[in-house]
Amino acid sequence: MTLPVYRWRLAPDGYATYRQLRAMGLRPGGQDVAVQIERARRKRGPLVAYLYRIDLALPVRPMTPAKWAALAKANTARRICPECRRDAGYVIPPSLGICGRCAAPEEQRAA
Repeated sequence: MTLPVYRWRLAPDGYATYRQLRAMGLRPGGQDVAVQIERARRKRGPLVAYLYRIDLALPVRPMTPAKWAALAKANTARRICPECRRDAGYVIPPSLGICGRCAAPEEQRAA
């Protein structure tokens, strides 16, 4: 089965993207993509978005205490410097991989 394709902003009512569903407190709920919309671009292929039916969408599952605990643990781990093992007080950027003190120790001594 092929998807119906509409031009950008011309899709019929009753459809939403994944992000739009999340903003409404909904999730696709196992349904397949219902409609595809395309926006033409000059030098590359068309910009494509997939839409789901709103009437078949289900409510977002609530976070359980175990999920909240796992999320807090993961966020804490992102703050720990692998070099000095201290809490940096912020999420360490993946581009550096270490905290600011370890990345530029000579600057810290001068201050």
